[in-house]
This record gives sequence, C-alpha cells and structure tokens, in this order.
Amino acid sequence: SSGINAEYGDNSLLGDMPRIDFEVKLGYEDVLFRPKRSTLASRSDVTIEREIRFRNSGLKYRGVPVMASNMDTTGTFSIARAFRNHRMFVCIHKHYTLEQWLEFAASDPEALEHVAVSSGSSERDMDKLRAIITAIPSVQFICLDVANGYSEHFVEFVKKVRSLYPTKTIIAGNVVTGEMVEELILAGADLVKVGIGPGSVCTTRKKTGVGYPQLSAVLECADAAHGLGGHIVADGGCTCPGDIAKAFGAGADFVMLGGMFAGHDEGDGEIIEKDGQKFVKFYGMSSSTAMEKHSGGVANYRTSEGKTVLLPYKGSIEGTIQDILGGVRSCCTYVGAVKLKELPKRTTFVRVTRQLNEVYGSKSINKTD
Repeated sequence: SSGINAEYGDNSLLGDMPRIDFEVKLGYEDVLFRPKRSTLASRSDVTIEREIRFRNSGLKYRGVPVMASNMDTTGTFSIARAFRNHRMFVCIHKHYTLEQWLEFAASDPEALEHVAVSSGSSERDMDKLRAIITAIPSVQFICLDVANGYSEHFVEFVKKVRSLYPTKTIIAGNVVTGEMVEELILAGADLVKVGIGPGSVCTTRKKTGVGYPQLSAVLECADAAHGLGGHIVADGGCTCPGDIAKAFGAGADFVMLGGMFAGHDEGDGEIIEKDGQKFVKFYGMSSSTAMEKHSGGVANYRTSEGKTVLLPYKGSIEGTIQDILGGVRSCCTYVGAVKLKELPKRTTFVRVTRQLNEVYGSKSINKTD
C-alpha cells in the first residue's frame, strides 16, 4: 500500500486511522519540458485551435482552449469581446443581470459561441440560470462552479442541470482526483474543472489545509476523464505562458486563467492611483472583498478563503493574449507538436529544483517578461 496507518493494540481501529500517501505529487514549478527533434520550421506552423466533441452534450466545438475564469474581474463581457477575434473562451461571472446579458447578446451575438453562463448550486443561482438560457438559447455552455465539488449535493445538482438541458455543454467543478472526475462526468458534466487552492488569490490551502499539487492533479484527472470520453479544464496555478503549456502537456483540454488576465482595461475593475502609479484591485471570489460586494459580508459559519491584492495596471489585454499564445506555440515547436492536441503525446517532463535564472529578479522593463 502507498499509505501508512498508525497502529494501536486494537487492530479493528486500523480502518479509522489517518493515512499518508507517500507518492510524490508535483506542481508546475517542479518540472520543465525536455526538448525533442522537430520538423517544424516556424512557430506559425503550429495549430493551437482544437476541435472537440463533448461526451454528454454532443456539441462539436472549435476554438483556442484558453479560458478566462468566472471571477468578476476576469469573466467579463468586455474580455469576451476581446477574446472573440482569437476564438478564446470566457466563463462569464454569475453576477451580471439578465438585462446585461440581453444587451451583450444583442451587441455581440458572434461572441456567444465562446462563452459560458455561470451558476452556483443555490436555488437563486438556478433561477437566474434558467432565465438567461430561456432568453438567450444560443448560449451553449453552462459553468457550474462551487469551491468543493466533492459534495453529494453538487453531484445531484449536476444531474438536475443535465436533465433540464440535455444538449448544453456543462463545465463542473472543482475537484482534484480521478474518481470524482469520473463521478461528475457520469452525472452529466462534459468538462470537469480541476484545481483546489492553486490560484494566485486563493487561500483555501492556507485556511483549510486541503489541496493537491496542480500538475499531478491535471495528469491524473485528464487520464480519468479521457478514459470515459470526457474532458478537463486545468483551473488555477499558472503564473506564466510556460505553466499554461505544461498544463496542456499534462493532458488538460482547456486551461483557465484568473490572475494572468486580471489588471487589464477589459476586466472593468476600478483603477486606483497610488504614489503616481496605477493599480487595479484583484480578489478571490471567496475573499471578504467579494462576499461583502455580493453577499453582504462573510457569513458567521465560514471564513474568507481568498485574498485581495493591488495589481499594477496592465492596459489592453491584447499584449497578454499574444504573450500567452506565442509561448504555447513556441513550446510546441520545441517538442515537435504540429497541433496543440499532439502536445501530450510529445511531452516528457524532467523534474527540476530550479526553473529560472533570477539574477536580475524583476528588473525587466517589459510588462510581459
């Protein structure tokens, strides 16, 4: 067994003892790609669009599988408009009204192909989801998002949404282990979001002690999902384009980003001036900032599991998009993957103790370096 139990005189207690899994689990920071011989002459030869047919909805989707998170500073209609020309995806945050959705659908109908309407599992969230889908039936994706995807209540909720919308593509999460990925796919999810605690403004690991290193979570969950014909979204933990490439190399079908897309004009956040510099507020959706904004404060039975930070203002999101897509294309050329879909087959990770030469630290004069 890979686990160990504390043993006492009464052997009947063994099954109730804590267990330690000694198998090493890795994050993005623990590995690099090993380069391989390649026939590609240029980064421009790489196809980063993917065509995916989803298991339960039957929908065939074509696009660049990089997602903006459904946080209220990244899952915005403005970011969806910017992503439209790149065929990238946005999980729209759940705090827009039906009227705002109708306005967006009327002004940017072509963007609807690349967005999801988000919902929690409460009755109030479900009522809003129904209203939006009824009013705008061309929205094909539903993102069911809770912090803890392991609850039986959430599995039943996924089944309920699947029965109501048999042809919609359902994204559900978050989880970090293969058996729960399988359960959610069998309950009706097409895409399972993978990640507990890796996000830049998430403090779940600090407050609860719960989590799983993200690279290992993606590797194991992708294997489980693909065995059933399902798909996964690697959600959280990416700090640079190289991490996004590693997520794809580990088997992720989509990669979801929050912090990397935060701080831009299109996030619709308040720009704050401090000591002559511009900043944008960015916060986790379980932070006290978010709960005060949307729920009237932190309920007395819970704690904040997110932090609030001031990010340097980054201007237009276009430069960040180019930096990310260019990095992923370049990774593919280093390992000989002509298409993004081929990247996992061409991937060998090497374990490392150091990623970068930090001799000049953060002294770069370019924002995206």
